[in-house]
Amino acid sequence: MRDELFQRLAAFQRENKIQSKGQLAVIIHLCRVAREQGLPLDSTRLVTEAGGQVRGLGKAAVQKVLKDYGIVRVLAEESGRTSRGSLGLMTVFVEFLNGLHSAHLADTAAIESWWIDRIRDYFNSRPFTLRYDTSRSLRAVVRDLLLQAEARQKESPGTTYMGTVLQHLAGAKLSIVLPQGSLAFHGASVADSPTARSGDFLLDDVVIHCTTAPGEALMQKCRKNLEAGLRPIIITIYQRLVSAEALAADNGLEGRVDIWDFEQFISTNVYELSHFKATERRVTVERLIEAYNAIIDSCETDPSLKVQMG
Repeated sequence: MRDELFQRLAAFQRENKIQSKGQLAVIIHLCRVAREQGLPLDSTRLVTEAGGQVRGLGKAAVQKVLKDYGIVRVLAEESGRTSRGSLGLMTVFVEFLNGLHSAHLADTAAIESWWIDRIRDYFNSRPFTLRYDTSRSLRAVVRDLLLQAEARQKESPGTTYMGTVLQHLAGAKLSIVLPQGSLAFHGASVADSPTARSGDFLLDDVVIHCTTAPGEALMQKCRKNLEAGLRPIIITIYQRLVSAEALAADNGLEGRVDIWDFEQFISTNVYELSHFKATERRVTVERLIEAYNAIIDSCETDPSLKVQMG
């Protein structure tokens, strides 16, 4: 019964080409109306008095539903209110829901949850945006990018968007300062041990580890690096610097492992590569993002990991 319901939902989405944020906003609003009011619904009672909009539909109503599922990103500022197609979609979807009710398939909680997954798919299909704003520091610009990855990660438990962006952006930065062919790139989910790698990047006697959560296992890797005559560097987020330093000390590695702040690692090099010239700074950032996207193309299967300039 549940399988048939999901098949009908997928067919409805496909046949009505429901892909845009405005359309999804209309659908999820109606799902909540169906849960609260019950089925069948009367589509004529779901139109505003002026007759031009879906009753109750708006950003606040849609975001309230999303918040119940741990989603904080804004689906649509207008949420379909000003779209001429919203009323037509409302009528078609209400008819579809009533049909499910007649067929004894209308589990309104399951229907709402199914559409929430489609909204997650929509969000996860969008590239990250590096918002280059000259009124903000470069560190703040980099931090904003990581926060986008962190937000997506929270909405999709079990994923590692933040760590993936950190690793590949660090790799992109290295690729534009080093001779071509100096680096080998790997997917962020590829562990070091199966590939016999000593870290994420190996440059002469330097081994670089990129992580958002330095722990005991990483300290053991750094110990092995040192025993092999290598110089380990840990690149992590600012919030983990102190804990990483403490872990290194607890493991007898104090003063033997360099631990760097990722935001500063990126921003200082942007300044240096642009020779501290304002006219060159954006060009350098664009080179960085171009290199990052090339790494995503070659190492990852998820195109939503890419970054667009905003």
